[in-house]
Amino acid sequence: MPFITNTKAKEPVDIFYEDYGSGQPVILIHGWPLSRKSWEQQVWKIVEEGFRCISYDRRGFGTSSAPWEDYGYSALASDLQAIIEKLDLNDAIIVGFSMGGGEVVRYLTDYGSDKIAKAALISSIIPLVKQKSDNPDGVAEKDLDGIIDALQNDRVGFLKEFSKGFYNFDENKGERVSQAQLDYDFTIASFASPRATIQTALAWMHTDFRSELKNVDVPTLIVHGDADATVPIETSAKQAAAEINDNTYKIIEGAPHGLNITHAKELNDILIGFLKK
Repeated sequence: MPFITNTKAKEPVDIFYEDYGSGQPVILIHGWPLSRKSWEQQVWKIVEEGFRCISYDRRGFGTSSAPWEDYGYSALASDLQAIIEKLDLNDAIIVGFSMGGGEVVRYLTDYGSDKIAKAALISSIIPLVKQKSDNPDGVAEKDLDGIIDALQNDRVGFLKEFSKGFYNFDENKGERVSQAQLDYDFTIASFASPRATIQTALAWMHTDFRSELKNVDVPTLIVHGDADATVPIETSAKQAAAEINDNTYKIIEGAPHGLNITHAKELNDILIGFLKK
């Protein structure tokens, strides 16, 4: 199986990746608490449209190794850097979903854009999830603390219910998302390292990327659903679009957080259009 070892990490980390197609490289960075498998409806389309598509498992998730410590965003971005370096990628397009948007922005902060042509933030947490006095539309701290408590006390029980809100299941079940998809997500999420699940949650909950948006100096696609109940659009995409200079901002009407599944065709059309532009 293909692994890339990040030897520059505090503890060497083995990152599992899949690499399909040829052409300009597109790197897909998945959301929390899933794995590269969440990109199933995008990988085939990206490859068929003439791009090289690389997806990987974040440390602690999927088939990648799970260190005990070091789940902050600079550590996570160093794994992305290791992939770009070891595969000798240039003119790459980095695409982050939800938590993965943090790796996109932190990579550009820590390593610059010399090897990056474009970026995309899909249902992204950028720039800030947590509610603060200067971010009133964010998620209340007590609700974030409740997630951590639930993960510590009954991780699999929490994860079993999490996908319902991820997809706005009651509104979208049947036509846009199946019960089998929720079961599949639960299998992926429950398989992840319990430690990594909590530590990466703390990272996306509390990292404030607002001061880093100036470092996003490549053309950037921002896509968000206006029915996202997991990462409200007001605290994420709306702010990102106001602060990132060269951006294309697309709102998918009625789409939940997991629009990569529920609105896969709409997202794919927008994404491929941006990749080809």
